[in-house]
Order: sequence, then structure tokens, then C-alpha cells
Amino acid sequence: MALPGLARALVASGTLAQPLAEELYAKAQAKKTSFIQELIGSGAVSARDLAHTMSAAFAAPLVDLDAVDLHRLPKGVLDAKTCHQYRLVVLSRRSNRITVATADPSDHQAAEKIKFATQLGVDWVIAEVDKLSKLVETLNATASEAIDHIVGGEFEFDEGSVEMSSAEPTDKVAQEVEDAPIVRFLQKMLLDAYTMRASDLHFEPYEHHYRVRFRIDGELREIASPPIAIKEKLASRIKVISKLDISEKRIPQDGRMKLKVGPDKVIDFRISTLPTLFGEKIVIRILDPSSAQMGIDALGYEPDEKSKLLEAIHRPYGMVLVTGPTGSGKTVSLYTCLNILNQPGVNISTAEDPSEINLPGVNQVNVNEKAGLTFASALKAFLRQDPDIIMVGEIRDLETADIAIKAAQTGHLVLSTLHTNDAPSTLTRMLNMGIAPFNIASSVNLITAQRLARRLCKQCKVPHDDLPGSALLDAGFKPEEIDGSWKPYKPVGCSACNNGYKGRVGIYQVMPITEAMQQIILRGGSALEIANQARAEGVRSLRESGLHKVKLGITSLEEVLGCTNE
Repeated sequence: MALPGLARALVASGTLAQPLAEELYAKAQAKKTSFIQELIGSGAVSARDLAHTMSAAFAAPLVDLDAVDLHRLPKGVLDAKTCHQYRLVVLSRRSNRITVATADPSDHQAAEKIKFATQLGVDWVIAEVDKLSKLVETLNATASEAIDHIVGGEFEFDEGSVEMSSAEPTDKVAQEVEDAPIVRFLQKMLLDAYTMRASDLHFEPYEHHYRVRFRIDGELREIASPPIAIKEKLASRIKVISKLDISEKRIPQDGRMKLKVGPDKVIDFRISTLPTLFGEKIVIRILDPSSAQMGIDALGYEPDEKSKLLEAIHRPYGMVLVTGPTGSGKTVSLYTCLNILNQPGVNISTAEDPSEINLPGVNQVNVNEKAGLTFASALKAFLRQDPDIIMVGEIRDLETADIAIKAAQTGHLVLSTLHTNDAPSTLTRMLNMGIAPFNIASSVNLITAQRLARRLCKQCKVPHDDLPGSALLDAGFKPEEIDGSWKPYKPVGCSACNNGYKGRVGIYQVMPITEAMQQIILRGGSALEIANQARAEGVRSLRESGLHKVKLGITSLEEVLGCTNE
């Protein structure tokens, strides 16, 4: 009978007789347990004697685990499942090597698994097996208790509430991702994010800790700090239900999943994974289809801005552009317009990267540059599909802009976005891309720039009486506007809001392209000339639009100053 390395070392040292070693090994095989468990359980060798024998036989130092500080152990170097299976504890990490406590240094399978999982060299130290088992269980219990503390004992997971991947995971993968505490933790985070009106969830691994943050009303807030040991299983769980490659951890991946939050309410989530130094960072964007159904009044357009926008999108052809930084609500604005235009007699096609809001009745295409489906190629295909309205997620290059403008000139309404600071600078940005001035002047109907400002909580906001008049003047108010007929408000904070703010409101600069502006464009005028002409025609700048909302008590002066430049 071929004995394992541990048994051979005990026999060679005279600690264990050959027949007894064979008998114990046969029992272990029959019970499907480890030889070391059978050895200690039978009393043939004590844990202390075993540790000393292994230390001498393999020239490995002994360690007293009673003297180990649990808080100083490196976190997340080796997954809990491997530590539990082979009874291992990682004691330290230095450069590209780790020190691992074991009772059986002869276990080559364990050594190879550690090297493969960590890509690090292994230095063994010997510990008494009973103390080692106790420490492994303590560390695992600490992780489970931490998750239970975050989730709460009353939280029940409903497997039917998450739409699973159509490809069923293998048994091995299922064991990795169907860990009940991980499943409950992820379910709770998704539901909490939805109920707290978060737009994004960030799962972020670091060297010694792990954190979960929600973006609520535009600000990131730390919500939970689960044990770092869960990072691999949590990433695997998210990947499986969003149909990503669970084995690929070296490159970014994108996917989607759904969560049922009521009998008739389903929320879409967009998943993005990113390899970082200490694991995969995962960002989950909440895509609520009902956001496109809010209606234009809920977005915060003033009556005159709303009428200009509606007039532009109801024209039979031309281009309407929405500009602003990432996260300024451009997509919701575009989809609100599409929802208004979405009628049975109209053919609407959209090209996005990726499509964020599902709108029935609209033909939505996801751009896939790897497969050759770019914005430009999608636009070319749309023009052969008898379209009435085309929406392009973003105009990024001259080719896309050229096709979009030709579509706008040949009887189609084109909606799109650009990344510029305000409406006037959008026209010079298009000129810089290489678009001819006469094409811009003849195709663009309207440009709207936007920002999102936090909305003051109606329940706890109070007048900002100690705000000096000079601060209002510096912000951009005219002296005649500070007449005492209105008061600015400031945030306070209550149980119903987030530090005095609840929800967000749009700040808009809505600029129709008039004949006077077309003349400026045709002669190659600057953004400053266009801005002066827009001001002369009564178009409010972003700052002026924000200050108007301060006068109405919708938001605070600090918030407007923070999200607009002047």
C-alpha cells in the first residue's frame, strides 16, 4: 500500500509503526477522511508530537498559533474554501512569497493549489493540527458573522427574485457561487440600493479591506465593509447571474442582470468588472425603465425651456443635441423625448454603447466595436431601415457626425449627445471635429446643455438668513434681483433625506439655433460670439438657470456653485 508522505515521514522517524500506519490509512480511505484526522483521532500520535516530528523531518520551523494576532493576518491572499479544505492559515506575505502554517508539509496537492491561486512562492511553517483547525474555524466564523451582521438575521433571500443566467453553472462553479451568505449579501445590497434611490453600486477590494459604496443623488456613500475574504465568491456570484465569464479575471467585462422588486416591477442592472491590484472592482449601474416614463415636467425644465425643446423634437427633420458630463442625465433626457415621440406611426431606431433603458416600440441596437458594429455602421444600416427618428448614443468622431448630419438633412430627426461644457461650445466642438460650417448651420435645430443638482429636502430645508448679499452678487445674481421678495434655502438633514437633500433636479441651457446664430456659424464665429447672441435672445446660461432654481427654493446656492462654472 502506497502511504502518503506524512505517514512515510512518521514511519521513517520511528514515531509510528508501519502496520499501524497502513491500518490508519486504510480506515481514512474507507471513511473518506484525511489520514491526519484518523491519526489524531485514534490517539496514535498527539498533535504536539506530530508537529515536532514534521518540523524535524521537513526542516520547517515550528509556530505557536496561540501567540498569533488575528488582526495582523493578511486578508484575502487565499480563499476560505482552500484554507478550510487543507487546514491552512496564511501568516504573512512579503514581496512575492507567503508564509503558510500547516500540519502536513508533505501535501504537494495543497502546495500546488496555493501557488496556482496566488502566483506566489510558499514557505511552510508547522503548527499543531488541533490549534490550526480551531484558528481556521475562527477565521471562517468571523467572516460569516460579519456578513450576517451586515445582512441581518431577518433578511430572507428569494432565489426567484433574481433572473439567473440561461447557462446553468457547472457543479464546481455552483459550489463557488451558491454560498448562502454571499447570495443573501448581494441580494440585500441590490435591494438597499434600489430603496435608497442609488444610481450605482461600487464593490471595491483593497489590500486589507473591502468596501461597498452607493452613489446617491450624485454622491458616493460607504454603505458596508464586508470581510475581504468574500471578494472572490462575490465577484463569481455577480458574474454568473450577469452571464459573464467566471474564469476570466484579467480583462474588463460588461454584462446585465435583472431583479424583481415587486409583482410587476423589474429593475435592470448593468455590470462592469475591472481588474485592480487586489481583485476585481465591480460597478453595478441601476437602470430603472420607469425613469423614461417620468415625463418632461419631472426633469426640471422651466416652461419656456420645455416649449423650445418640444418644438425642436416635433420638427420633421434636423438634429437635437444634448451635452454635459458623464452622469448629468443626458440619457434620461433623450429617452424622455423618445417616449413622447414613440407613436405607432413612427419608426424609431437607437444606437448606444450600451443601451441603458429598455423602451418598448423603439428598435434599440448595442454598439459592438469588436464585431465591427460601430456608431457609424449602425447609422448607415438605420438609413436603409426606413427610419423617421434616429438616436445616436454619442457622436465621437467625424464619420459618425457626418452620417448623422446627412440623415438630419435628408428628412430624419436625429437625437444625440456630445461631451461639452455648455451649448455654445458644442458648435465649435463640431467645427473642430472637421464638420463644415454650412452643414452645422443647416442641420442643428437645438442644443441643450445640462447638469444635475441635488434637490433640497422639502421637509427640513430652512431659509439661509445669514447668507450675505455679497455672496449672492458674486454668484451671479443682479442687484435688482436681491429685493427681499425671496429667500435662499439651505440643507439641514432629517430621517427622510440624505444630509438635507432628496433627489436631483436638472439645470438646463436650452439654445435653439436661430438665423442669427446660423450666420455666426457660417462665418466661423467663436463660441463667445454664439454665447453673446444666445444671451441677447434670452437663453439662460447654466449658472443663470441654476440661480433661478435657488430663487424658487428648489436647490441651494452651494449646490449650484458646485455644478456650474461661470
